[in-house]
Amino acid sequence: MKSLKKVLLIVGFLWLSAFNLAHSQKTYGISGKVVDNQGETMPGVTVLIKGTSIGTSTDINGGFSLAAPSQEVKLVFSFIGTVPQEITAIAGTPVRVVMESKSVGLSELVVVGYGVQKKSVVTGAISSVKAKDLENNQILRVEQALQGRTSGLTIASSSGQPGAGITVRVRGTTSINNSDPLYVVDGVPVDVGGIDYLNSSDVESIEVLKDAASAAIYGTRAANGVILITTKKGKSGSMKVSYNTYFGTQSPAKKLDLLNATEYATLQNEAQQNANIQFNKNDKLPFPQLETNPNYFGAGTDWQGTIFNNNAKIQNHELSISGGNNISTFYTSFGYTDQEGIVASSISNYKRLNIRMNSVHKVKSWLRLGENVGYSHIKSKGSLNTNSEFGGPLSSAINLDPTTPTVITNDSIAGLDLYSKHPVMRDENGNPYGISTTVVQEMSNPLAYIKAHQGNYGWSDNIVGDVFAEVEPIKGLVFKSDLGAKLAFWGDESFTPIVWYNAYSPPSPKNSLYRSNSKGMTWNFENTVSYTKSIGLHNATILLGTSAYVDNSSGVSSTFQNLPVNTFEEASVKYSFVDADKIGGGWENAPHKISSLFARLTYNYNEKYLFTGIVRRDGSTRFGSNNKYGVFPSASLGWVASREGFWPENKVVDFLKIRGSYGVTGNDNIPDFLYFSTVSGGRNYTFGYDNYLIGYSPDAPANPDLHWEETSQSNIGFEMNLFQNFSLVFDLYSKKTTGMLRPFVLPAYTGSGSPWGNVASMTNKGFEIELGYRAEVGKVNIDLKGNASYLKNEITDLGSVKYLDAANLQSMGVISRLAVGHPIGSFYGYEAMGVFAKQSDILSYKDPATGKVIQPNAQPGDLQFRDLNGRDSLGNLTGKPDGKIDVDDKTYIGDPTPTWSFGFTFSANYSGFDVMIFGQGVVGNDVFNGLRRLEISSANWTSDAMNRWTPNNRNTDFPRIILGDPNKNFTSSSTFYLTNGSYFRVKTIQIGYTLPASLMSKIGVDKLRVYVSTNNLLTITKYKGYDPEIGGSSYSIDRGVYPQAKSFLAGLSLTF
Repeated sequence: MKSLKKVLLIVGFLWLSAFNLAHSQKTYGISGKVVDNQGETMPGVTVLIKGTSIGTSTDINGGFSLAAPSQEVKLVFSFIGTVPQEITAIAGTPVRVVMESKSVGLSELVVVGYGVQKKSVVTGAISSVKAKDLENNQILRVEQALQGRTSGLTIASSSGQPGAGITVRVRGTTSINNSDPLYVVDGVPVDVGGIDYLNSSDVESIEVLKDAASAAIYGTRAANGVILITTKKGKSGSMKVSYNTYFGTQSPAKKLDLLNATEYATLQNEAQQNANIQFNKNDKLPFPQLETNPNYFGAGTDWQGTIFNNNAKIQNHELSISGGNNISTFYTSFGYTDQEGIVASSISNYKRLNIRMNSVHKVKSWLRLGENVGYSHIKSKGSLNTNSEFGGPLSSAINLDPTTPTVITNDSIAGLDLYSKHPVMRDENGNPYGISTTVVQEMSNPLAYIKAHQGNYGWSDNIVGDVFAEVEPIKGLVFKSDLGAKLAFWGDESFTPIVWYNAYSPPSPKNSLYRSNSKGMTWNFENTVSYTKSIGLHNATILLGTSAYVDNSSGVSSTFQNLPVNTFEEASVKYSFVDADKIGGGWENAPHKISSLFARLTYNYNEKYLFTGIVRRDGSTRFGSNNKYGVFPSASLGWVASREGFWPENKVVDFLKIRGSYGVTGNDNIPDFLYFSTVSGGRNYTFGYDNYLIGYSPDAPANPDLHWEETSQSNIGFEMNLFQNFSLVFDLYSKKTTGMLRPFVLPAYTGSGSPWGNVASMTNKGFEIELGYRAEVGKVNIDLKGNASYLKNEITDLGSVKYLDAANLQSMGVISRLAVGHPIGSFYGYEAMGVFAKQSDILSYKDPATGKVIQPNAQPGDLQFRDLNGRDSLGNLTGKPDGKIDVDDKTYIGDPTPTWSFGFTFSANYSGFDVMIFGQGVVGNDVFNGLRRLEISSANWTSDAMNRWTPNNRNTDFPRIILGDPNKNFTSSSTFYLTNGSYFRVKTIQIGYTLPASLMSKIGVDKLRVYVSTNNLLTITKYKGYDPEIGGSSYSIDRGVYPQAKSFLAGLSLTF
């Protein structure tokens, strides 16, 4: 490390010395400013004195100055994607040059870690979404702005519930531990609570740092990619006030086609009849009424209809005020969102209040001060157990029998013991909600559940921001100090009344009121010094910095039991601190601290030959002294071939950049203190005859040699512009994570937990394409953007084991695994080959080696499972059939991760009218349909069951219905439950009209735009569940996911 410091010091000294060489000849000062055709300053424009090699480039403010050999010279201005300009300049008279655009996407600035760069000279793989891309999209979470708009990202909502989280993966899943990317908002890393506090209208730009060359500047937390979010700042000029609002309604995009009461009762009787025949029984039918009256039950209860809201309201309001002068600028905004849920609206809604204040002050010509501060308050109701098979309103609506009425109004029925002797939920008229005597366990009348839990809620308050100071003592040398912090408070409150929800599961004898309050604080202190210098056509910037990061969180919770009231409202207001059995607890995480040093050198010659080098050294409290520090380097090169002298002027390819990179990033997302041997209680024992002693013992052996997970990544790509209005970006990458942290597997006789070690490895390989097109067809302006990403993931090492169990589903047990040679979370089960149509099919399914029937106990209508594996005399798997079906025949049957992700945006405007269409989708993943509660034989079915095997319907792929499921058709994980999860979704269609400026100016309005919009209008997929987009911890496993809402909105944007 000392030798590295010496090398850096020597290189830095020589570099700075070279930049300060003086010329002895007499020169004349020429200066000026360069802007684009919108009046925005243009950094990085090449300025040459015609006929000489004397030149420079404009700075970040578009300014330039150079020493000319005479008082009057011809200057040539050139910039990729613009028309070259040639003007006469006279010493002492600043010039102003306007560059006209001739190509797409090259003049914009891209935010990189700790700075900005012109897109044409960036050597890393970075995708950007700008404020203008978000203007016509009604999104509540900033992460949604990236779905389908950038390549290299796989994004899925965890559910359609208002305020639900979103799963984001940058170039695949990087670790079997945490794979969430690092979010950096205005320079502040945000971990505690995520970025749900942000209002998308406050966002100026989003940059996704995808390769190691661009992300390595963030070192230890960059292995999963980095997403930089920059909020809006004020601009010098008159004050501008903007108001944006929209109102709309939402409805479920889809309902499941469930059986009605008559169909359900018919199948239940059939299941009993099949069991009676196979097992020689004479048990009575569950619904004998059908024998005398086939239409006795009619259609019955549509449980989905009772909880779905087809007119769920949504509204959003945003007010921003910005302005300033050449000394101070400011941006202030206020936002309010209110969204009802489309499922059980009274316990599924989301409200958010946002406030933001950003300002920058030029105190002196060499001193800038500023701050970026955001606040949010969120209150949500969400007691739905989203994407859970256990007992929430949605799961109950899917599984509950349609023969049970929603409300009992018949006095004779209402007088039964079930309703008269037990506490039950009642409607506003005092009638009890119906309780099923057929579908039991935790399934309940969803209306009763909703009413019992309608007061439960969660909340959060977030304050996130930073203050900074910049000092520029000489031109190009900038010292910056930035102190950022996030202060988060969150909690929830819920009440569990004493209520009978179903006939055979009595409630707890005590009601309870639960409260929790948590807080977290993150602070980040960074100091950087950068020096930028141009000598002729040589341009370079060196950045040195330090960073200190700390986050900590804690919380308390209390449960008050046996309260003398039985409603949330009364318990919450009156009886929180009265005599009651109080159960409380608290928790506190140890502070997570990271200290860092980093450096970056960027160099280009005439914006033609490009180089970026980065090194960062991090130290983390999550590792012991043996490996506390990690060094993460990266380097990248670029060549703008189109700036070579041999490149001909042409209208086909006017820009071509080829770039490549390699780098290493780290990950320390593991629990604290694993390098210690921690001790816990609970190991109590008896000593002697009757001495009961409290015991303590180590949780697991220590591992002081734990070290960072490391992800190395190579990337090669190119960017090109064609025909002056078409852009193409291509990247090919290979990413390998080594030293992934997992517990060792120890023999049971050790009596100890498993220590953690760096035992696992994983690879992600793929490529990405981004396309852009802009054109004017007559008076119509057209803008097209598209992207597609291909990804292949594979686990290559798990240490001493071949696999680790991942997800479980009800009585099926394990349905997915982490296994060497397979993608992460691969589905695991039997291969179902179809349904035995007749007895002869069963008898002909034999082991070729022995001639024995493989499934001798199967019956016509049962699933045929593939015989794949057996064991030798020593108990080792052979990989060959053994003539029987058992657990050894389970195999890897599907991949939850999409192979392809894609998206496109089409927009056009004409004479004030505009239209925008945005769509996205995925291809190549599987979804596991776990909607039906398998161990509840009386649970309802979807209409697919009407095509079940029967003696009169042999040509089908749906098995017979039989009580007990002896062949485990429905209670085994198999390909029967897998569906192609590919989908294409029209996310947004919007039509707007901007009123003429000549008319608006008469009433003091700069701009007024009105629009109508629809979201999630159409989804094309083979999946028959609510929604193929399933994120969160149950990725691509549908346990009853809350569906996405289809919405219709109307809004306006006003600026004055």
